[in-house]
Amino acid sequence: MKMRVGIILVAASVLALGVKGAQDVSSGEAVVNAMHARYENAWYDTVTFTQKSTTYNPDGTTKVEMWYEAASLPGKLRIDYGAASEGNGIVLADGNATSMQAGKETSTRPLLNLLLVLGFDVYRQAPEITIGQLKHEGIDVTKFHEELWNGEPVYVVGAEKGDLKSKQFWVEKKRLLFVRLLQPYQRDLSKTTDTRFVDYREEGRGMIAARVEVYRDDKMVFTEDYTEIKIGVKLDAGTFDPKQFNTTHWEK
Repeated sequence: MKMRVGIILVAASVLALGVKGAQDVSSGEAVVNAMHARYENAWYDTVTFTQKSTTYNPDGTTKVEMWYEAASLPGKLRIDYGAASEGNGIVLADGNATSMQAGKETSTRPLLNLLLVLGFDVYRQAPEITIGQLKHEGIDVTKFHEELWNGEPVYVVGAEKGDLKSKQFWVEKKRLLFVRLLQPYQRDLSKTTDTRFVDYREEGRGMIAARVEVYRDDKMVFTEDYTEIKIGVKLDAGTFDPKQFNTTHWEK
């Protein structure tokens, strides 16, 4: 009898989870809500990693650099280009991007990083905030359809079927993970930048794409490969303060 009750309880739990995970998704806003609902109680709030950055030049040569990144979600990201002692990098915080060179601020400009929003922040902030950011960045969340991507069903938000030019993002249907962002190339609006999150790995109960690929008109131009991934790292608030860029480093 006890075993039968236990089986019934387990079945009921699975059914409840299935109902939550199988909510009706038929619009861009529904996609964002579903992404958040799936991971809101599981996604990490901080992460650090080492990034191998490879630039693929038109002449066939490549340039490889090591970057060191730390994120506090939502909305904060710091990248050190090379060793922290060199003082080169960028800080994204409070809607601004501050560039650093040799330990000094060289520029500050408003910037919302859509890859940070869609790959990370969406799981840690209220859906209405994410939806507002997407609209502000020119993604029409009323446009929605489904596709197959690498053999998996995906939701596409921001474009009608067959449109690969409008600014849009793709989300894997099964795991509700961001996999692709298409947007006009800022330096030449006739070209399209296609950024892909691949090689997702489980970290705790959240996920992280250990590789990012960037294409421009179907040619690979840049890749990121992540190693030494650590989640739940305690990060000093000064990590994301440009004025403390030279004195606060998470890798110490």
